[in-house]
Amino acid sequence: MMIWEKNKNENVRKKYSTYGDNRIRLIMAIVFLLGLSIVYKLYELQFLKFDLYSSLASSQHKISSQLIPARGQIYISDYNKEKNSIELYPFATNKDFADIYAVPRDVKNPEDIAEKLYTIFKKENVEREVEALLIKEEKEKEDGELAALDNLSDEEKAIKIIEVKNKFANFKNDKTYLEYQEIKREKEIGSRKDNIIAKYLSILKKENDPYEPIENKVDEEKLKILYALLASDSSQEVNAENLELREGKIFYKNDQDLNNTESEKELVISGVGFQLTNYRYYPEKNIGAHILGFVRNEKDVGRGYYGLEGFFNDELFGKYGSIKTEQSADNNALILNDSEYINAESGSNLILTINRSIQFAVCNKLKEAVRRHGADGGSVVIINPNTGEIIAMCSEPDYDPNYYEEAKNMNTFNNPAIFSQYEPGSIFKAITMAMGLDQDKVKPDTTYNDTGVYKVADYEIKNSDKKANGVVSMVEVLEKSLNTGAIYVMNQIGPEKFLEYIKNFGFGEKTGIELEGESKGDIINLNKEKGKVAKELNSATASFGQGIAVTPLQMVYAFGAIANGGTLMKPYIVKEVIKADGTKVETQPQTIRRVISERAATLLGGMLVEVVENGHGKKAGVQGYYVGGKTGTAQVARKDGRGYEVGAHIGSFAGYAPVNNPKFAMLVRIDRPRDVEWAESSAAPLFGEIAEYLLNYYQVPKER
Repeated sequence: MMIWEKNKNENVRKKYSTYGDNRIRLIMAIVFLLGLSIVYKLYELQFLKFDLYSSLASSQHKISSQLIPARGQIYISDYNKEKNSIELYPFATNKDFADIYAVPRDVKNPEDIAEKLYTIFKKENVEREVEALLIKEEKEKEDGELAALDNLSDEEKAIKIIEVKNKFANFKNDKTYLEYQEIKREKEIGSRKDNIIAKYLSILKKENDPYEPIENKVDEEKLKILYALLASDSSQEVNAENLELREGKIFYKNDQDLNNTESEKELVISGVGFQLTNYRYYPEKNIGAHILGFVRNEKDVGRGYYGLEGFFNDELFGKYGSIKTEQSADNNALILNDSEYINAESGSNLILTINRSIQFAVCNKLKEAVRRHGADGGSVVIINPNTGEIIAMCSEPDYDPNYYEEAKNMNTFNNPAIFSQYEPGSIFKAITMAMGLDQDKVKPDTTYNDTGVYKVADYEIKNSDKKANGVVSMVEVLEKSLNTGAIYVMNQIGPEKFLEYIKNFGFGEKTGIELEGESKGDIINLNKEKGKVAKELNSATASFGQGIAVTPLQMVYAFGAIANGGTLMKPYIVKEVIKADGTKVETQPQTIRRVISERAATLLGGMLVEVVENGHGKKAGVQGYYVGGKTGTAQVARKDGRGYEVGAHIGSFAGYAPVNNPKFAMLVRIDRPRDVEWAESSAAPLFGEIAEYLLNYYQVPKER
């Protein structure tokens, strides 16, 4: 029994000893495998996936950001009498504006705030838009009645056109009609106001909403007015003049404490706030909008469109910079030795050839003329014919590039002076005459017998006055603006030579002006290979400015070539480009070609003076000076087919002064004037008004 028990205990010990050894081996195996996996993991982290985890760590600790450069500025110049020097003025620059936002959950009086927002931001625009709408409706009614006369004979049509124009002109003095218009105006304004206030209220009444944008790009003056209105209540009036914008906050002082700096306090409006954002800013507003174009923010980066902003976008934008460094646990940047910082390179600055005083005066005079004639629009381009510099360029209707998004029609952004092609009409007779003089086919005293009509096969071309003038000289052709006389000159040089001169004057191709959106005109009718009759007919009508299309810029440079002794200059509007490093690139005057001889240019200059002295251009004259130029009253081609619109005309006048030593060449164009038909009553008077201003500005001594 004892032996059996002893053996039993021995077997148990062996059994547990074997079990313990196996357990130790298992634990050791597990530890070994864990150690092996750790070693592998370390190998994987440090070798196999080093780049991945290094990148992940770097993304948590390092900052990498693109730096946006400051956009280059655009300047125009003017003479400063006090300093007796030429000064530069910003035409396009950069400025901080306020972006207004609401915190609807904190708004207490949404109706009151909505009313004040409308008063400050929308009221003026609404009233202006309604006024423009009423004028447009009147124009459309008049045009509709004129279009209904299309099937009448020329004689009946002429009488009816006058009746329609007188009818609408008399409306302006009719008391009952004016009262009706005022009621209509107030009703439309009220309707628009209600809609705008409703939109404001839909924002201001959003429950528990922490942020809603209201208005962007608000200037400091309007911001102060807004805060003064919102802060004022029955017990206290806040004066906007006592507010100061500083460090992104509005500070306020009472009238009694203006000299006490300790009384200053931040003005906070419950439910309304603002933050400052840098925007493109145009100090002259509408003046020169078509020259400049505008900048639109796209993903926090400004991109230029139209005009100089579009054409020179890359140069004005500059070059991106970058920063690479590390950040602390609280996300603050750490400046370390291995930080990488590349400065953003600011954009280049542009200095223009535009004269500030002249630009301002011309744009305002054009605006007034367009309004006075009830016209659809107009353009004025003034150049230095000796260099090709553009002194002023204005068009109507225009827009404020600071608020380009308010424009109702995208066509407003196109610069009519370089984009809008039109049939120049009789203004082109001066160009045709230049060809004949240059070829020595005609002289000022050359005569022909004007029968009042020129026939090409079954087609008849008549003078605009429908008269036969008998034997007339070339001077009289321009004075009386005879279509048959222009055809006579064209026939003397021939259609082929006529087309060659047209191309040499620069028609049918872009001038290369440094502005986005230039058109090349249209002389395709003269280029087409057609039969003899079609070629003769197209050349005949082109000789007096029909059947071809030009831009105002092309036309003024053609006259500039005549003023410059027959030499065509390349137009330019950028005088100097100043790069970020201070390097200056100056534009030098560039001769394109000689188009007519100096003798021909001199003879034509004298003939153009006669047009102003004795012809249809009398209202373009300036007392004491010899002014040369030519009127043009062009019909407006239909957009939906052949022929011309009834009663629609474009009046233009091109010329230069003084004729013997020109200081400027200028083209004036008035689109669809409602009160007058001929350019001598629309474009010519405006030319004379601006010419007088220019001669006085340049202090040109009187010649007689």
